[in-house]
Amino acid sequence: MPKAKEKQQKETIGRVMHEYKHGELETGTGKEVKSRKQAVAIALKEAGASKYESDEENEKNLRRTKEKERKGETAKQRKEGKG
Repeated sequence: MPKAKEKQQKETIGRVMHEYKHGELETGTGKEVKSRKQAVAIALKEAGASKYESDEENEKNLRRTKEKERKGETAKQRKEGKG
């Protein structure tokens, strides 16, 4: 895996775990995530680092997440008023 991709993945995982710690992380249905294990699973999926998905699917997930971050559609950005 290229270095740039690893850096992007670390940033994404850090952001998702930050959202979890501050009670901002939600599941797909809008419920608040209360389990740390679930938060880690969400972070890995958004970062495209899941071992349960193919490389193509992981790349697609990372691209989707980075696009969401650029648009300001993450919970952290909405709370800070950047979205």
